[in-house]
Amino acid sequence: MFDLNIYLPIKVQNGGLFISRGVGTHPQRRLDSWELIVVEKGTLTIKEDGVVFTVNPGESLLLWPHRTHVGVGIFPDDLKFYWLHFELTPQYQLSSEPLSTLLSLPQHGKVRDPQYVISLFRQFLNEQESITRSAALELILLLIMQQLSMAAGAPQTENGGVALAWKAQQLIRTQFHLPLSTSMLARQLHCNADYLGRVYRRAFNLTITDAIHRQRIMSAEKMLLTDSCSLSEVAQRCGFQDVGYFRQIFRKAVGLTPAAWKRRYCKEHINSD
Repeated sequence: MFDLNIYLPIKVQNGGLFISRGVGTHPQRRLDSWELIVVEKGTLTIKEDGVVFTVNPGESLLLWPHRTHVGVGIFPDDLKFYWLHFELTPQYQLSSEPLSTLLSLPQHGKVRDPQYVISLFRQFLNEQESITRSAALELILLLIMQQLSMAAGAPQTENGGVALAWKAQQLIRTQFHLPLSTSMLARQLHCNADYLGRVYRRAFNLTITDAIHRQRIMSAEKMLLTDSCSLSEVAQRCGFQDVGYFRQIFRKAVGLTPAAWKRRYCKEHINSD
């Protein structure tokens, strides 16, 4: 039997799906819990301590505890949103910034991947119906928060530059082991290489070349810890065709050669029985 205790910084109260019938308005309330809302259809207009938020499809809203919130106007007949109430456990009570110990969430912002977040909410509602309560509810909420935090971390640039930069980042994560460069990425994304380089650097404060190297070194570190491959095999599997160049980039990134890094962090355990 394997027993694992997981300490979570949040505790879920309950959640649900609101579907408007075009009547009524959000009641005035002052709760002790946080409330997270993600709108799927229509527009939710709500006021918290005098500040009005207009939440459109694909956007989220985080309502703070101990603040009065109330709906503005009648619910639109096409409104559909998911909501979830939760508390912070005592060690994670905050004074100023929401959830700053783990994630940075905007109070109101766009959702990076609305369909994925909605699928997480649906999974949450399914788990909520279970007779036996489990930590799955908190884990799903943390996944939702992670998605909202990632969206908040994507810098806003004009003319679709942010979306293009994130597409390039996804290609780097999945193709780092292949020959890869800014011009190759630009061809895949059907854009100008100089423009791609500019929007990527603006979004991530990093050149594409440095991002490729960083992804390759991260993979190399894992392989050096877990695999018994030779240094040349590690280099090739991580996208470096030249072992000497791999050593140079690795040392620049982590301050040690690959061999020295492996000696320091990878201990071999030999069973002599």
